[in-house]
Amino acid sequence: MKKFKIVVTDYEYESLEIEREVIEKAGGELVPCQCKTEEEVINACRDADGILNQYASIGRRVIENLQQCKVISRYGVGVNTIDVNAAKEHSIKVRNVPDYCIDEVSDHAFALLISLVRKISPLNESVKNGVWDFKIGAPMYRLRGSTLGLVGFGKISQALAKKAKAFGINVIAYDPYHPEESANDLDVELVDLDTLCCKSNYISVHAPLTKETTGLISDRQFNMMKDHTYMINTSRGGVIDESSLIQALKTGKIAGAGLDVVEKEPIEPNNPLLKMDNVILNPHIAWYSQESEAALKRKAALNAVEVIKNSDK
Repeated sequence: MKKFKIVVTDYEYESLEIEREVIEKAGGELVPCQCKTEEEVINACRDADGILNQYASIGRRVIENLQQCKVISRYGVGVNTIDVNAAKEHSIKVRNVPDYCIDEVSDHAFALLISLVRKISPLNESVKNGVWDFKIGAPMYRLRGSTLGLVGFGKISQALAKKAKAFGINVIAYDPYHPEESANDLDVELVDLDTLCCKSNYISVHAPLTKETTGLISDRQFNMMKDHTYMINTSRGGVIDESSLIQALKTGKIAGAGLDVVEKEPIEPNNPLLKMDNVILNPHIAWYSQESEAALKRKAALNAVEVIKNSDK
């Protein structure tokens, strides 16, 4: 029997041995690539039976040039790198890994929240620069009794809600697709986005990047927020209109931001966020731990293999 072929469009991992083991055990061949353009993706994947994808764009033009592809499996929860509608039109399955890094991302979001509220970064910098003065942290407000607003209420948000509640933080959430009964079970009130912006002391974004959510938080929403609100984003940079965020930070409409993601990654060297003392920036790492990376790689490979093997039946 001829081996099926799975191409990795691009990857940042040190090794693909986990994927290779899964695919070769199932009778397939793994072909690693580092595609930077759509043309490179087309050339690499034209005759592939399946694709593993990290960041390379797989748009309609790519999909229309795939001769026998049965599945595009993404390393991650979001599928914003893939034209899902075009894939569906060409009978190509799109798979993701929705159940990995739940603890990692919720932990990271909460770490950013606490670091911002307790002024960890500026205080650390001041001490290292020879200044021993607690007043540099002023004003600082108590966590207990404050309100965390969650934009999106999936598994990661729900995990974060439980962690925040252990600190005595009230939690509200905006998610038009989430059942109210399920939120009530976690003692979380579902509200509209305007209410969330008005009531929250901290807002943490956990929505996927779609046409509906692109720029979801913009000037209008920032104008509703308290001037001591902190914005946290560990989902996708595009959910927040970045120019509006920068303006809100510059004018003091909000107190600060903790961002693991930005609109354009890697962040551009002239991005004003890099020079703001009230902003913590991380390189899209919230998902990462040794354990979560291994789980992601294995599940993404298994997703592709399962579709290909089932298509032969």
